[in-house]
Amino acid sequence: MNIKEYQKLVKDLSPRENRLKNMAVAFFVGGLIGFLGEFYLYLLTESFGMSRADAFSWLCLTLILLGTLLTALGFFDNWFSKCKCGLIIPTTGFAHSITSCALDFKKEGLITGLGANFFKLAGSVILYGIISAFVLTIVRVMLGG
Repeated sequence: MNIKEYQKLVKDLSPRENRLKNMAVAFFVGGLIGFLGEFYLYLLTESFGMSRADAFSWLCLTLILLGTLLTALGFFDNWFSKCKCGLIIPTTGFAHSITSCALDFKKEGLITGLGANFFKLAGSVILYGIISAFVLTIVRVMLGG
């Protein structure tokens, strides 16, 4: 069997992904998370008299807590297999990536396991976020903004 025959065989036997369904599910799940987040912001600002900025900070903290808790309890991976990017793109996905790395390496100890691998997945997001912020700040200063 040559490489072309092998590639054709792999293509024929690989499960087909229903991209339209996955996009629709991701759209609705992401939208639901956004809707619930806005409702939470409304609740915090109207019921507790918080400023929008303070309420947004509480929203971020709550999403991080939920993402971390659901990952630690083992629910997040199961839900992600059904919801795809609608669940992983928001703040909950960032919390999931950090928590899952911590859980994967916890048996190796606090320093060499947990500490050394805590930001393995999220590290690239943090790195390129800082670099982007630096570059955009320079551009803004150069343009006189």
